[in-house]
Parts: sequence; C-alpha cells; structure tokens
Amino acid sequence: MTIYVGNISYSMSEEELQNVFSPFGQVASAKIILDKHTGRSKGYGFVEMTSDTEVEAAINELNGKEVNGRNLKVNKAHPKTEE
Repeated sequence: MTIYVGNISYSMSEEELQNVFSPFGQVASAKIILDKHTGRSKGYGFVEMTSDTEVEAAINELNGKEVNGRNLKVNKAHPKTEE
C-alpha cells in the first residue's frame, strides 16, 4: 500500500524518508518527487509499505509530526487521475 507524504523538508533524502517510516514496519520503497527541470525536491513523496496494519500505524503516528522542522502530512495515496 502506498502512502502520500507531504510538506517534507526540501533537503530530506529518500534514505531519510525511509528511516522515518521504518519503525512502523517494512518499507518497500521511499520516493521523493523531484522537479523535472531543476532536479530539486517538490516537498512531497511516496512511501510503500507491505502491510495495511503498518500503513495505518505509520499514518496515525506521523501525520502532523515535525520532522526536520516541517509538520508532515501523511495519508493514503490515491491513484493518479488523468486530467
């Protein structure tokens, strides 16, 4: 299951993002979205975890939590819609 993580620090690495979520269970992947023109972080990303129980625990504990000076916005990711 994929988790949306918003309001992350622009200096955070994908490894750091994975480390934030790893206490709640196995992290299959952690991806920070980059601007395709500048290569800089857009301030959000996605974390994929293997179990629904782990996902719920991570969302409950991390939503609103301050990490690197920013309060994370953490919730279930929704499928991308075509515009």
